Parts: sequence; structure tokens; C-alpha cells
Amino acid sequence: MMSEELLIRHCAPTLAGLKTGNLFTAAVESEAELQKSACQLNAAYRSKGLQVVPLRYRNGRALVYVYRPKMLAQDLQQKEAAKILTAGGYRPQCPGFCIACLRRKLQQNEDFPHEVGLFLGYPPEDVSGFICNKAENCKCVGCWKVYGDAAAAQKTFAKFKKCTAVYCAQYAQGKSMERLIVAV
Repeated sequence: MMSEELLIRHCAPTLAGLKTGNLFTAAVESEAELQKSACQLNAAYRSKGLQVVPLRYRNGRALVYVYRPKMLAQDLQQKEAAKILTAGGYRPQCPGFCIACLRRKLQQNEDFPHEVGLFLGYPPEDVSGFICNKAENCKCVGCWKVYGDAAAAQKTFAKFKKCTAVYCAQYAQGKSMERLIVAV
């Protein structure tokens, strides 16, 4: 079962409604346990606008996507994001299809498809810059490689870091996961 502590440590900005999504890996007993855990988390937190999707399972390790469906739908509709996704075989107007396509790509390959940043709320200009520059020549690095507005990205990185620290501290002091997840 995925622990609440793991979710908070890796997904606090998404739980707080500041970020579209987060990816993390977790050790799990089996694929069946992974599916059961995701179903339980979705049942508990869907009403808060949060969804948990296992994207890949290999050798006792799961790649898990925690995201805000409404935010994802908006992100994928941005002009630059839609252009990148369409070129990659996605249908940006169908977020569910996009997640299924991402899952398929992750299951078929060891490497992450570069467009994964769009599912995490990264600025499309940075995802595009990453792709065009083959991950080289970025302006700065934080949660992602920045090719566009470095000053805005640095502020966002600091906000995410502070959010994670606050959420971890509040959880350690006994605040429940239910209370920490912001309804969006």
C-alpha cells in the first residue's frame, strides 16, 4: 500500500492545488496491491479533485501519477502544449486518452517521453525547449529544466519546496491527509 507519508513527501504541491501533478516511485508487493491501493486512494480523495493513476509496474516498483484532472485538462489545451502532444500522437482535448497514451509509452520504454512535463504542470515553453535542445543549454534547473522565464520558475521552485516542507511538518504533527488535501 502506498503510504500517506510517501504521497505527502512527493506530491505536496499537487495536494495543495499549486501544481497539476506529480510522479513518484513506490515499492509495492504486487500489481494487484498497487491497483487496490490506487482504488482506495481515489475513493477517498476524488471528491477533493485528486486522482491517483499507476502508470507502470516493474520488479516490485510502481510509477504513480497523482494529479488534478481539472488542471490537467486546462494545461493540455494550452496552444503550445497541444502542439507538442499532437505531434506525439496524443489527443489534447481528451485528457483520459492522453494519460492512457502516456501509460502505454512508459510501459513500452525505459525512458520517459519528454512530453511528460506537460502532465506535471511544467510550462510548455520549457517542455518544448527541453525537446528542441535535447536537454542541453537550459537557463536553470530546479523541478525541471528551464528554457523560458527563469525568474518565474525560480519563484515556483521555492514555492513548491516551501509547500513540501510545510506539509511534511504538519503531517508529522498529526494533521490528517484528509485535512491537508485542498479541494479544487
